[in-house]
Amino acid sequence: MRVDARGLTFEVRTGGPEGAEPVLLLHGFPQHGGEWDDVVPALHAAGLRTYALDQRGYSPGARPTAVEAYRIPELVADVAAVLDALGVTSAHLVGHDWGAIVAWGLAAAHPERVRTLTAVSVPHPAAMGHALATDPRQKARSSYIALFRKPGKAEKVLLALRAAALRRMLGGVGDAARVARYADPMREPGTLTAALNWYRAMSGSDMKAVGPVAVPTTFVWSDRDIAIGRTAAEACATHVVGDYRFVELSGVTHWIPDEAPGPLAEAILARVGG
Repeated sequence: MRVDARGLTFEVRTGGPEGAEPVLLLHGFPQHGGEWDDVVPALHAAGLRTYALDQRGYSPGARPTAVEAYRIPELVADVAAVLDALGVTSAHLVGHDWGAIVAWGLAAAHPERVRTLTAVSVPHPAAMGHALATDPRQKARSSYIALFRKPGKAEKVLLALRAAALRRMLGGVGDAARVARYADPMREPGTLTAALNWYRAMSGSDMKAVGPVAVPTTFVWSDRDIAIGRTAAEACATHVVGDYRFVELSGVTHWIPDEAPGPLAEAILARVGG
């Protein structure tokens, strides 16, 4: 379905019983709401209604050109506005990768809109800040961000040879068809630039503005994540003042919703029912 909010039009995948408890799912880079397709059947079977949002820059009707339009406060405001447009006062919130950052931001700033939070792969921004300041290995893991922030050069590198570098980056999601499902939309004019603008608009001040989270929270991390190390993952607990659970998946890469949808669904359901 399409949802109009803040003068933009967002694509939203819906499923599950009408009128049931709502779960809003936020994808990461460089994916879209389809990354939750293998997770949501278990949520529907448990009687939950799901909304998987294609976020700003990923929905064709929600693709402003200015880099500043992709700052974290704008992304958080989108989610609140989409909930309003759906007629949802509060929802269980699940976010992966960049979607997790947006979810942390909404839960911190508007806890009344978030029944529970399940953040996947990326911890609270303050935990990331701690790891970047204290762990040289996390600095190395995050070095790719410098390339992503370079207009033109990042697009050239990632899209060369039919997006070969982008496809390699997505290798953990599964077979070639699944990789293509995410890589091919990024080859459409303007799409990758809009997705990279999330990195280009990122600022230390916006990250620091995300305060402690008081809603019931689960953080799901995998020990083969090449982007997020253990220092950041374990520091997450310090920035949640409500009920908190840390779920570690062994032998799983960064692409948890694609690679381990069953264990992730179990973690979400345990949090929603907790």
